[in-house]
Amino acid sequence: MEKQMVDVVIIGGGPAGLNAALVLGRARKKVAVIDEGRPRNAVTGETHGFLTRDGIKPGEFRRIAREEISAYPSVFFVEDTAVSITGTDGQFHIETALGNRYESKKVLFTVGMKDRPVNVPGLKEVYGKSAFVCPYCDGWELRDQPLVVINKGAELMHFAPLISGWSKNFTICTNGPDELTDTEREALQKRVPMFTSPIQHIDSVDGIVQRVILEDGTIIPCRGIFFKPDLVAGSDLPQAIGCQMTEMGNVEVDSFGKTSVPGIFSAGDAASRMHQAIAAASMGSFAAAAMNNELNAEAWQQNQ
Repeated sequence: MEKQMVDVVIIGGGPAGLNAALVLGRARKKVAVIDEGRPRNAVTGETHGFLTRDGIKPGEFRRIAREEISAYPSVFFVEDTAVSITGTDGQFHIETALGNRYESKKVLFTVGMKDRPVNVPGLKEVYGKSAFVCPYCDGWELRDQPLVVINKGAELMHFAPLISGWSKNFTICTNGPDELTDTEREALQKRVPMFTSPIQHIDSVDGIVQRVILEDGTIIPCRGIFFKPDLVAGSDLPQAIGCQMTEMGNVEVDSFGKTSVPGIFSAGDAASRMHQAIAAASMGSFAAAAMNNELNAEAWQQNQ
């Protein structure tokens, strides 16, 4: 297939990629947005915390965004998966699973993180309905309800005080060894019930959790769950092109989304642990402006 020439290829069509496409379209740049159409937040019924769009369905959010971006004819969308990237700043080569080929001056990675299956029987049935990972996104809907927090290790020392802002009626299940120090364990047990027995099953009705049953026979009635997901990078292409990664598996970027590889940018969940739609969109906007600045400066120099 003939290679298409563009200014920017955006890999990933979530809030970060969409907002970047909007900014770049308004800047009159030719942009290809490659997205496989399988967003991580598809399991959730609503997106929260996004001003003017609070409570919107994720699919509807994307539909409206694409409709608005369609006003800028230099941006086009491709339902596909990028599988390889080579080249250097000003001349990157991207190929997709369907055989599409692009040559791009800049590349923006906005493929977020993907969920690995969490080995808790019954969790799949409630995920996105009454079990969530982010209280900023879904804590309001479960305010003052009896909750179970499935988490372990030092992160609990942050998460337990955090979740208490939405409900003080919660129980911690570490689903095995708690991985805490004696001091951390003692501090938590003074404030909240905590069980280390593995989870046998989560009982639910129509996606609404009813109780968590542990292998030692303990039964914990609840109406909501917050759990620590097991995440993996949604694409290995940033590493393939040489981008520096953080210990958490995110692409390492500066405040404008620049990676360690000239011409390569990243934004959204791919480059941050702040997994909120509005934060991702903001990062996409900053990265788009930075790319546009570079493109304009480079064109200016070439025309001298």
